[in-house]
Amino acid sequence: MTRTSQKADRFTESVIRETFRLAAQHGAINLGQGYPDFACPQELKDAACAAIAADDNQYPMTFGTPALRAAIAEKTARTYPGWAVDPDTELCVTCGATEALVAVTFALLDPGDEVVMFEPWYENYQPNAILAGATARTVRLRAPDWGFDEAELRAAFGPRTKAVFLCHPNNPTGKVYSAEELAVLAELCARWDVVLVVDSIYEHIHYLGPGGYLPPALVPGLEDRTITVNALSKTYAVTGWRVGWTVAPAPLTTAIRKVHDFLTIAAPAPMQAAGVAAMALPDSYYAGLATRYRERRDLLCEALERIGFALRRPDGSYYVLCDSAPLDPARDGTAFAKRLITEAGVSCVPAVSFWRPEHAEEGRSMVRFAFPKRTETLRAAVERLEALTPR
Repeated sequence: MTRTSQKADRFTESVIRETFRLAAQHGAINLGQGYPDFACPQELKDAACAAIAADDNQYPMTFGTPALRAAIAEKTARTYPGWAVDPDTELCVTCGATEALVAVTFALLDPGDEVVMFEPWYENYQPNAILAGATARTVRLRAPDWGFDEAELRAAFGPRTKAVFLCHPNNPTGKVYSAEELAVLAELCARWDVVLVVDSIYEHIHYLGPGGYLPPALVPGLEDRTITVNALSKTYAVTGWRVGWTVAPAPLTTAIRKVHDFLTIAAPAPMQAAGVAAMALPDSYYAGLATRYRERRDLLCEALERIGFALRRPDGSYYVLCDSAPLDPARDGTAFAKRLITEAGVSCVPAVSFWRPEHAEEGRSMVRFAFPKRTETLRAAVERLEALTPR
């Protein structure tokens, strides 16, 4: 008899990947998985092709090419004055943010440790903790503004707390944490000697204007205890290239690099060359990115509101979390999402997996739509959704 680990039995396949297969099977417009259906900047394609043509096809330095690490450090300092990153000791390039989060989890957590997470959460965080043998202590974000209760947050910390995982801007809620909320986290992390792990992959996709996004690594008290995770994927529309990185104080980076080495060895060499080109894009690129995503957000959210979904327009990321209950008396988001695929030809993600099983009722009727799509794709999806027969 084949035996599998108890750890693997404690979580299921990603519902996002399952939705992707169902959408492909039924020819649905995919607003479930968060990948763009438009081209990345030409500069990145040219750099990747040039690297391949130049036979840059072998193992690069394990924790990232010197050129990419220097480019990330320079871009970080340019974007956030006062944030100085040493590319030689404080950066590790990984195979996407997904691997970065696994490497960080294994570098930080031992069996028996506790990690604070906010729910609804990006669904990778809890399985990572389980694989490390750690226990998740959850703090709920509550609609409509997806704020947390400070007393609940304080109660989640204790002597076994080793880390906090924060998605900022948040997937799936679209929340961008305020300076006041980050200050509370800074106080608690300092008090309990805890590391803050920030998934900042949507840092440039927010709708609050200049200064609306505050990197936690710049918050007083968090400078020396923050690990920032990022990647090319979302900002540059290259989710399939799998180049991510971590920025962290040198002692933490040393541990992350060791784990990363035995997970994947190195990120793809030609894609790292393209990353150098990405870091060189002008500031106007990021301003335009936010403007274009705001237009997509407003197009989709206005239509979803008109159709009958209950929602709060996100402040960041490129997802909108909706309550389907006004359209679905059964209040079953999983069945409703499958119905959208088979009857309307549009996919979304049932959001119940973003909550713990014991809190699943809070997300039972919720679904998540992604809008990193061409406007013509979004308009076609809206037309299909409007034709859905109400029940």
